[in-house]
Amino acid sequence: LLPQGDFVIADKGYDSEAIRNKVRERNSSPVIPRKQNSKTGNGDIDWCLYKYRHLVENAFARLKHFRAIATRYDKLKLQFESMLALACAMIWLPM
Repeated sequence: LLPQGDFVIADKGYDSEAIRNKVRERNSSPVIPRKQNSKTGNGDIDWCLYKYRHLVENAFARLKHFRAIATRYDKLKLQFESMLALACAMIWLPM
């Protein structure tokens, strides 16, 4: 079951008409680029939203460089959130 939203943003791996039709049935707009061998072009895609998706994905990739976050060493929620905040601060600071 898909959550309700205005847009569904995904990468090329989810490029299929079945997924696009399922998204349209839920009154959402699919933001999924077509594969390179597709006969239909990418004229209807909102590239600005797709770039935001890419930025979020890159942020998660940077967070996974911190071993304590990637393997979830901290068992308590407060300690994990503190480590996550520290990692975000380390990423945010210019080095």
